Amino acid sequence: EVQLVESGGGLVQPGGSLTLSCVASGFTFGMYDMTWVRQAPGKGLEWVSAINVHIGTTYYADSVKGRFTISADNAKNTLYLQMNSLKTEDSAVYYCATPHRAPLGAWIAALATMSYQDAAKNAGYWGQGTQVTVSS
Repeated sequence: EVQLVESGGGLVQPGGSLTLSCVASGFTFGMYDMTWVRQAPGKGLEWVSAINVHIGTTYYADSVKGRFTISADNAKNTLYLQMNSLKTEDSAVYYCATPHRAPLGAWIAALATMSYQDAAKNAGYWGQGTQVTVSS
């Protein structure tokens, strides 16, 4: 059974930092793209960052570029998201997800039309999410 379990969310002040973790099991972690996706209250799914775990190539949404860093530890089957200079608009539930065998670009584009429930059921593998709240 595939499992993705996120941790590390919490309440932080604007300008602060948090590091999210996601422990994966049930599939070959090092073979696939791994991503972070977030959903703010009343909004749709927003792709944040991705990494090709095998090669190490990373990708970022413009909204987080220069502030967030994605990384992966293949030996620990763990995905990370280091978030610095946090803004109130970064507040959201953050999900760890993998498109698995689907092409990354097409998978990201499809997220705009999906709810989390639809995506978790039909678009790769997803964790349950961890809440990040940025507030003074």
